[in-house]
Amino acid sequence: MAVFVIGDVQGCYDELQLLVDALNFNAEKDRLWFVGDLVNRGPKSLETLRFIKGLGSSAICVLGNHDLHLLALAHNPASPVNKTGLQDILDADDKDELLTWLIARPLAHYDEQLDTLLVHAGIAAAWTIADTLKLAGEVEHALQSKHATDFLSGMYGSKPANWADTLEGIDRLRFITNCLTRIRYCTRAGELNFNEKQAPSDKTEGLLPWFDLPNRIATSRIVFGHWSTLGLMQRPGLLATDTGCVWGGQLTAVRLDTKAPAVQIKSLQPKNFTG
Repeated sequence: MAVFVIGDVQGCYDELQLLVDALNFNAEKDRLWFVGDLVNRGPKSLETLRFIKGLGSSAICVLGNHDLHLLALAHNPASPVNKTGLQDILDADDKDELLTWLIARPLAHYDEQLDTLLVHAGIAAAWTIADTLKLAGEVEHALQSKHATDFLSGMYGSKPANWADTLEGIDRLRFITNCLTRIRYCTRAGELNFNEKQAPSDKTEGLLPWFDLPNRIATSRIVFGHWSTLGLMQRPGLLATDTGCVWGGQLTAVRLDTKAPAVQIKSLQPKNFTG
């Protein structure tokens, strides 16, 4: 069995089909991991969602911030979310089936045999793998409860910026969601910073990528996407997979169960990176 992780698809369905073909993927024995952001901005979010859902147990997906945007819109059309790339899903005959499947996806997945954690964006430095799974479960419970609309309305915002075990209610859920689906940079004290999106450079002085905080506890391999300006990054214990397909870059797959070169498909989208 081969296990591949695929970076942010964001509705780039045609590139996904080319990539799956290039992997010689066999749904009967292989597995595809998706880092989230299946939808939005790209031209074929509906087709992408249908395809990945149709993979059944051959696919493992975690939710990204754009997937949460779709769910927020579906629960409240007045949500402050750009509908571009999402309206086809909201108008589809199988909308309810697709969204029922999507809202049941986790925010974090851990494979003990591979000692690998899958998240969309990152985790807080103070969290162990067990902490991450437990806290992700709190958000998953909120999403799958009768209070889902309240959570999806209240998840927007960048505060609180620091983690504390004593956080409660929507502040606690918002921080967990922001770490798992939005985080890139932190101050050295661990405070979340959402103003900077570029790759680390001299311009990001005073900020550190979440994975470079010196007091980070988790030691398992962490696989994530979300950060297209960072691109493909393979370091001991870290694998970043968002190579900006929707912006005209590439769609990337990396095999997780053995060492192998990354497989990349050149984007069919125009080069139009805006951050």
